[in-house]
This record gives sequence, C-alpha cells and structure tokens, in this order.
Amino acid sequence: MTTDIENRGDADAARTPTLTVDELAARAGVTVRTIRFYSTRGLLPPPVIGPRRVGHYGQDHLARLALIEELQHQGMTLAAIERYLEQLPAGLSPHELAIHRAVVASWAPETVEKLTRHELDGRAGRALSDEDVARLAAMGVVERDGDEAVRCDAGLLRLGVQLLDVPLSLDAIVAAREVLVEHSVAAAHELARVFQGEVAERAAQDVKSLSAHMQPLVVQALLTTFQRSLREALADVLPPRE
Repeated sequence: MTTDIENRGDADAARTPTLTVDELAARAGVTVRTIRFYSTRGLLPPPVIGPRRVGHYGQDHLARLALIEELQHQGMTLAAIERYLEQLPAGLSPHELAIHRAVVASWAPETVEKLTRHELDGRAGRALSDEDVARLAAMGVVERDGDEAVRCDAGLLRLGVQLLDVPLSLDAIVAAREVLVEHSVAAAHELARVFQGEVAERAAQDVKSLSAHMQPLVVQALLTTFQRSLREALADVLPPRE
C-alpha cells in the first residue's frame, strides 16, 4: 500500500512544470504579454525557475488560464476574478480547476450551438471518433442532429473532451450522469424550498439581486461538499494502490 507521502509525490510528478512561457501561451491561446500581466496581478502563480533562469509552467497554470478565460466570458472584471481566485482552496489540481471552470460555465445561459462534425473537431482541438462523440453524447455535452451535425453545449465541451481519456465504460458514464442529474435536481428543489420564505418577502428587484449573489455561493458550497464526499466514498470502494 502506498503512503500519503508517496501519493503526493506521484501527484507532484504529474504536475511538474515543463512548459516555457511561449509554449504555455500557445497552448492557452493567449499572448505572452497576457500571461505576464496575469502574473503581476497575482492571477497566476509564479513559474518554477530552471537552468539559465528560464521559467517553467505546468498543467496547473494551463488550467488556471482556462478558468480565468471562462470567468471573463461570464463578464467578470479582473478585480472580481482576483476575488474569486483568492477564495479557492490552495493547491487545487488541474482536474479540480477544470471542475471549477465547468461550474462557472454552468452559471451562464445555455450556449448550445449546432456544429458540423468538422467544426466539432476544431472546437475540441482533436479529431473525434464516432465512439468519442457517443461518449460526449452520454455526458450530455453533445446531441446528434442528423448524420453530420451535432448540437453542442460549448460550456461543457472542454471538460467533456478531457473526460474522454478517463478509462470509463459508456454504461458507467450514462449511469454517473443519471445519478448526478437526479441528485442535482433534488438538491436544487430543496434549496429553492429553503429560500422560498426569504423570496416571498422581497420585491422583484431584491429577488434578482439575491439570486445573483446566491447562485455562485451555493454552487461553490455544493462543489466543495461534493468533492469531499466523493473522495471519502471512493476511498471505501476502490482498492488501495500498491
């Protein structure tokens, strides 16, 4: 059985910074100047300085840039993004940052677009097989619209493509999605019931303001609780690593 220290060592090895600032900019689709600006504002952690004083960046930086991009897409100012990032727990993995990005994307109105298969490949950043598209459909990311077109939830596409590399069967993906949808709907209804009394006593404008403030806070609380519960549940059912 591996120790916690060994597990942390494995995780650190997987997150070892290997990208130069030029490579990071190309992967993230931003300019080097933007990366340096974000760094000076504290939106990005500093790089690891290697030989010849060359800074190296890792998947953590790439995932954080994607989260910043999504926050900007939602109309948040740099000051608001700074406050949001400051509230995140320290040491989040690239995967956990990707989950936060998916949650942020869910705040916005649905961004469903009709795309050809060629356009879908371009948005995904890779050629997708029929099996890949079937898995994305099982996740609720895409829906077939004829033989050569799909309806795509743009806000979930990046996370869905990342999940294609996770070794889960199609049946497991479908079952997991059904569980998440069922319990998410139930939680939303229960929370709405809890806040119903508060809403009834407020004017329409106050209700709109309350909703705008509560939605990200509730989503953040649900995400944190879910991550903790999932980690504990998986520890009970998955065999220990050897």
